Amino acid sequence: MNRLADKVLAFVLVAVALACLVRIYPLAGAFAWHGVSGLLSSAASLRLLAFAVAALACLAGALLFWAGLLPGRPAHLAGAPLFGRAAEVQETGRPGLRKLFLALPLIVLAVLAVDRFGPWGAGEIASRPSEPKAAEPKAVEPKPDEPKLAEPKPAEPKGQDVASAPPAPEQPPAPAPPEAPPTPPPVAANPPAAPVPPVPPVAVPAPTPVAPPEVAVIPPPTVAPLPPPPPAAPTQPDGHRDAVVWLAVAPDGRSIMSASTDHVIKLWDIGGKNLIRNLGVHKDMARTALYMPDGVSALTGGDDGEIVLRKLADGAVLHVFQSGQNGGVRQLAISPDGKRAVSGHDTGNVIVWDLVNNSVLHVLTGHDWSVSAVAVSPDGKQVLSGSIDGTLKLWDIESGKLLRSWHGHEQGTYGAVFTADGHHVITGSGDQTIKVWDLDSGREVKRFEGHEGTVYTLALSADGKRLLSGSLDGTARLWDMETGNQIAMFDSQTGPIYAVAFAPDGTVLTGGYDRTIRDWPASGGDGVVLFAGAPG
Repeated sequence: MNRLADKVLAFVLVAVALACLVRIYPLAGAFAWHGVSGLLSSAASLRLLAFAVAALACLAGALLFWAGLLPGRPAHLAGAPLFGRAAEVQETGRPGLRKLFLALPLIVLAVLAVDRFGPWGAGEIASRPSEPKAAEPKAVEPKPDEPKLAEPKPAEPKGQDVASAPPAPEQPPAPAPPEAPPTPPPVAANPPAAPVPPVPPVAVPAPTPVAPPEVAVIPPPTVAPLPPPPPAAPTQPDGHRDAVVWLAVAPDGRSIMSASTDHVIKLWDIGGKNLIRNLGVHKDMARTALYMPDGVSALTGGDDGEIVLRKLADGAVLHVFQSGQNGGVRQLAISPDGKRAVSGHDTGNVIVWDLVNNSVLHVLTGHDWSVSAVAVSPDGKQVLSGSIDGTLKLWDIESGKLLRSWHGHEQGTYGAVFTADGHHVITGSGDQTIKVWDLDSGREVKRFEGHEGTVYTLALSADGKRLLSGSLDGTARLWDMETGNQIAMFDSQTGPIYAVAFAPDGTVLTGGYDRTIRDWPASGGDGVVLFAGAPG
């Protein structure tokens, strides 16, 4: 085992010697340039000689270790124990010399590191003779009594092709030098100093004046001023701090409820144009806020999976319905008599809630994707659910039976609403269309087209003659239900519209990305900010 260690040490010393040889490679250039005497006077060359000595020492140590002349192997003393701390050994061979050669590679490596990265490491190349460079024409300073040579002009003579112009003479009256080869010959090192003969005065004709190059005069550009920035949107401290995604108008027409991605449900006074109170806060995005038929409470749902029954007077929580593993509440609807609520969830399930007994009546399964729309028929007996895959399903509320299922849209279904007769339902979609369906046959009977983005929300007027739609294209549109024609368009110019409703006076209400609730004239035109969002 010790013999193997000696051979390993021999290889280490050889490696250190090679590292020294790499550093002394420039020594050959120093010999050629300075000679032996110059070599001894050059600081860089002295360092390189030191590395040469170190390399030889490392090679010598490697030979000694390889030959086994520095064993240093411990010998057991007679009578001493074989194991344990009491075992006594003595070293044989040449322990002092062995320790010297053991320390030598460490010392040499440290010196190599300092020489390589120290402040003088970069000076080594500078001390070597530079590579011979191409001879450069040396300007001869004019004598005081001789005329000064004209400086070459940077501009080429007019009418002359620059590529074919002959080289200008460096020093008159000497002839122009021949065309230089690609690689000029090196200048001999240490050329003998020879006196430069005086140059006789030469009459130099006055240089022909060269017209300065013509500079095209560019007139100053005409820059159109930027249009004035749009006026800043109004704000109010108690407004929503994020997008308004739901609007509902009270049965008596005096207040509005709004839900927002800021998790807050707010109750607004339409006549006084002020916030009545924050009705409640969900743990996640609030999706829906509905007035109960009794006029004294509200039902709200959110992505936290909770459906909360609250008092309008003070926001007090009356009951909380938990959806559990069914996921967040994407959509919520209430039967006209207030006895049932229907919620659509992330998991694709639809839940029918008994609001009288505060219990679950049915969990309806069948959608493969998240439920994005629910609506309850005017008689409270049926519910329509729509999914983000465009599938529509019609259910019986009391029995939970699936009555009809069909693929209604190429993309997600949003904003479903029943007509007053209960035999038709209207759906918006990500395919940018609004369709009217005959529930008895499952056929499409009418289509409204014009939106340039997902139709996200729908509202039907009380008389059933007008349909209001809101879209991610930033517009709301009013449609004639009889003809299918567009009556008016309301362009927010501030981003998607997520919520629409009819105000008690027949005007149009919208909520959307800009955090505001706006009021628009039903005939079209500019809207006004009814309730502004909070400062950004």
